[in-house]
Amino acid sequence: MIVLKITNAPELVASKVGRFLERLTPDDLDSSTVEDQVIKKMIESLAAEGLKGEIAAVNGLDFDGEQLVLNEGLKVRKQAIF
Repeated sequence: MIVLKITNAPELVASKVGRFLERLTPDDLDSSTVEDQVIKKMIESLAAEGLKGEIAAVNGLDFDGEQLVLNEGLKVRKQAIF
């Protein structure tokens, strides 16, 4: 299993739509938007290579060094099979 954490979503959104508009959107919305686009591109790339699997965006999961931390409210936000 692979876990990917995107840490620069607000900066990425700001570079695409501008700093002013980025300040008007909550960081959670920025993260969800970036995650959705990354998932879309990953599905396209992995499927093109012939891989089959499942991908999910999960809220309430974090890293602490080499430990995986399950926070209260653990929830699958989006899931797709490819």
